[in-house]
Amino acid sequence: MLLNQISWDVSPIIFGLGGLQIRWYGLFFALSFYLGYLILEKYVFKREGLPVGLLDKLATYVVIGTVIGARLGHVFFYEPASYLRDPLSILKIWEGGLASHGAAIGILLALWLFVRQSGKTYLWTLDRVVIVVALGGFFIRMGNLMNSEIYGHYTSLPWGFIFMRDGETEGRHPTQIYEALSYLILFFVLIRYYIRNYKTMKEGFIFGVFLIVLFGVRFLIEFVKEPQVAFEQTMSLNMGQLLSLPFILAGIFLLYYVTRKKLI
Repeated sequence: MLLNQISWDVSPIIFGLGGLQIRWYGLFFALSFYLGYLILEKYVFKREGLPVGLLDKLATYVVIGTVIGARLGHVFFYEPASYLRDPLSILKIWEGGLASHGAAIGILLALWLFVRQSGKTYLWTLDRVVIVVALGGFFIRMGNLMNSEIYGHYTSLPWGFIFMRDGETEGRHPTQIYEALSYLILFFVLIRYYIRNYKTMKEGFIFGVFLIVLFGVRFLIEFVKEPQVAFEQTMSLNMGQLLSLPFILAGIFLLYYVTRKKLI
């Protein structure tokens, strides 16, 4: 233990009222949707003269797709045997267990259903939604930090976090912060690009950049992150990395297609 490392002993519970507990993770999760809605309303829908009713419908699809996809992603990708023994525990989202790759799949499917009723194309919708998805990733990882979960290997670096609630006595890489800051930077880059180019940009460019950067960052940070489940300990690439590769490749293919067709 280094004296200048950060001792982290924050309670994941903001306050309790009877049997009800308000947690930082839940607050950040809700905040990501709330701010995402406001940003899309102000910087996208009003800018493009689109009705708020269309945004309400879009938000409904995204919320449902995110929650269901993230939960089922964790169930099937990380702990299928555990949930098969107790299927009803799948509904206990408040106990934790959400997978970002599952959320990505859930959002993709939900938006596919949305565009069938909206009159917008799939790539048009994705280009705009992923801007606030990047911001949502920032809040989710900060929620993981408040839960003292999904952290990294031991480190002697001065910014190492000692997760005292888990009984740790040595600093670990705060991989939640690494990811959170990366996603926040990506959000600002994407929203700035959109504001400056929304009249001339071609469909698929923002989405392609999002896939490459977000999942590329996730792939790299996984090298210093502790395995989430036991079976990952024997894997050369962990589950998070294996699940990131298809998204990275899809982003590369999409950008190649867009640039080859001279769409930007």
